[in-house]
Amino acid sequence: MSRPSPNAVSLVEGQITIDAELLAPKLGLSVTALKDNMAKGLVTSLAEAGIDEDAGRTRLTFRYRSKVWRLVREADGTLREDPIPPVEPQAARRRLTLLDLARDAS
Repeated sequence: MSRPSPNAVSLVEGQITIDAELLAPKLGLSVTALKDNMAKGLVTSLAEAGIDEDAGRTRLTFRYRSKVWRLVREADGTLREDPIPPVEPQAARRRLTLLDLARDAS
């Protein structure tokens, strides 16, 4: 996994900008399709500012359909990809029912 160029993400007065050439392939899109889907609201993003020992860091998460890509901008401006932890298969998850919740409450 290569490190993205620090120039690919800028943070100026709270406004975050990311290079479409970096983001598009991470979501399985062309640059044109990325821009079109962003305009339609189908590509979403979340920026999280670090606190305490993570102060100065910003984690950016981008989503398009089932694709998710996340990276961290360190306090010094360097970027690193932040892998998404694997999700448990649906069958392995325990489904809670109202009866389970009632038992847990007693």
